[in-house]
Amino acid sequence: MSVETSRDQRQPLTAERLKSFTDAVVAIAMTLLILPLMESLGDAADEGLLAGTWLSGEWPQLFSFALSFVLTAIFWIIHHRLFDRVQHVTIALLWLSLAWMLTIVWLPVATGLVGQLAIDPVQKVLYIGTLLATSLILLAMRIYMRRHSELHAIPDDRQREGMIGAVTMSALFAAALVLAVAVPAVGYLALFLVLLTVPLTGWLSRPRRR
Repeated sequence: MSVETSRDQRQPLTAERLKSFTDAVVAIAMTLLILPLMESLGDAADEGLLAGTWLSGEWPQLFSFALSFVLTAIFWIIHHRLFDRVQHVTIALLWLSLAWMLTIVWLPVATGLVGQLAIDPVQKVLYIGTLLATSLILLAMRIYMRRHSELHAIPDDRQREGMIGAVTMSALFAAALVLAVAVPAVGYLALFLVLLTVPLTGWLSRPRRR
């Protein structure tokens, strides 16, 4: 192998194909979230159930579907904004992105567990833990990009705010996981802690007076 060929292999790759691939993976994962409900609807039709009866019987699955759909959409928006000004990706960043996509693809399975099985600590760890992993990998990507400014054109202030937001979101997911497991009565309501991400990020991002 020539030196010139070796250098070419180490050159950063264009980011457009990764962005398109990521969008496709997220879209498929969001679509898969509805499949358990479609199967349940078919069973209800075979049994001759009324719509109201089906809705009342499937509310846990409906709740988990809506929650996962919204959270996946939020993660996609964050990822989209993060990569909006990324022109190139390295092999390391590519693998980080694939790891992030793995958590997104796994989420429909964790969602199915929430809606169809009895709630137990393992289920909570699998579901909220998946969300925490998704958030932590986004944080890892931000850290990597901050150390490789040649890959993007993200302003420093935007990088700083994004980093604070990623740390805050990950900390809140971790707190929600601990609370959900430690206090069974709270359960998945602990995820409402994540709503504090935006106000806390805004507060932490404000310049401090000396």
